Amino acid sequence: MSQIHAVALDSSAEAAISIVLGLVFVVGATIAVTVWAYFRLQAHRADAVAMAHYRKLAEEAVANQQELRTELAKLSDKVATVEKLMRDVG
Repeated sequence: MSQIHAVALDSSAEAAISIVLGLVFVVGATIAVTVWAYFRLQAHRADAVAMAHYRKLAEEAVANQQELRTELAKLSDKVATVEKLMRDVG
């Protein structure tokens, strides 16, 4: 009977170890997923900040392009006036 009792203790000890290892695995997996999700969120935030910066830069480029087109139109008018003057004189 002591042999049966010893086997029962061994199987209950194995069950306890299995439960503890299972809990450690679940807790470790939870921590790993949480850390991964946190760093993924931080990367997403950094991308959002970069995209906002690029959007602002693009808006400034469009505004500058409009100014350049206006100046180019004025210069074209002046060149046309100078060409007309040169044709009239020469």
